[in-house]
Amino acid sequence: MFHAHPGLKNPEYYVPGLASEYVARRYGIAPGDIAKLGSAENPHGVSLKAKTAVADALDRLHLYPSWTAEPLRDKIADTYGYQPDQVVCGAGETEIISLLIRAFCEPGGKILMPAPCFPIYHLFAEAEGRIPVLAHESTHRPSMALDPEAYAAAIDPDTRIVFITNPHSPSGTWLDEADVRCLIEAAPQSLVVLDEAYVHYSDTPGYIHLAREYEHLIVLRTFSKAYGLAGLRIGFGVAARPIIDALLAVKPTWNMGQLQIAAGVAALDDNEHVDRTVSTIVEARHHVQSRFGELDRFRMVSGSRSNFFLVEILDPDIHSTEVFNGLLERGVIVKDGAVSWRGLDDRFLRCDVNFTERMDRLVDALADMD
Repeated sequence: MFHAHPGLKNPEYYVPGLASEYVARRYGIAPGDIAKLGSAENPHGVSLKAKTAVADALDRLHLYPSWTAEPLRDKIADTYGYQPDQVVCGAGETEIISLLIRAFCEPGGKILMPAPCFPIYHLFAEAEGRIPVLAHESTHRPSMALDPEAYAAAIDPDTRIVFITNPHSPSGTWLDEADVRCLIEAAPQSLVVLDEAYVHYSDTPGYIHLAREYEHLIVLRTFSKAYGLAGLRIGFGVAARPIIDALLAVKPTWNMGQLQIAAGVAALDDNEHVDRTVSTIVEARHHVQSRFGELDRFRMVSGSRSNFFLVEILDPDIHSTEVFNGLLERGVIVKDGAVSWRGLDDRFLRCDVNFTERMDRLVDALADMD
């Protein structure tokens, strides 16, 4: 009988955050009264410069785009101090992650990732017949921060790819540059993938410059978060040219459309939008941290440098799915740790940082169950 390869015999799928429209229909709540805190979206919406560029590009929809997204590649290179041939563009970081797994890990090869981690790492690895190794389960650590020494110790000589996420997802915790360098140097035989999807919210420039120093490192970034372009799917990676050349060989020829390219180029000039977004997130993060002191059954896990954080359920008589559903009934959407992450049990929820009034909605809803 015809069937998919063994890695897809019982496929597991990514669990996205619920849509406001679904919650509105199911619970009879007005869409404007719903606090959507489960998808890490930009509270200020899309970069207006990107929106204008998309409108201007509509007349080019009948034309094939550059197969390497050349205008965007050039703009990224100029922005971050690289050559265009050191940049690869993709339909979000997720596409580039899939290409990296295909290009740099043979079937049956091992890919190291933290536990818990962005689920796409292990889902794509399994779908491609590779072996995900989830190391250093950190749910026993008060801050959920990655232990660099323990993670480095999990790197074997036959590890093909090592993922580092900074800020970490789902905890939002941050590794300093010295720790990142130590992990890169602990894996000289592996491709190291430094995923900086949420780096803007760390209020630092991040470590994208390290790809100039390490030939076995690629740094990934996305336009979905701080630029508000999640609906267009734009991501990129910077690395030494041999890494980029391999990715160009395996990527779909025209993986970036005219609108994606135009929006990405314009967004990189919209520092005002990014600065406003970061300011909103940092302020709201401080605000919600102070409010969690009012709760007895829930704890905000400290140390997030991202636009989300973990909530630990302290009451042993309730679990994350119960709280998740209770929040939905009160018009608040978060993510259930038991459903969305391996290595994160039923004691945790992940919640976005958003406008302060939505943070108040979250805390008030938890207090209603407290």
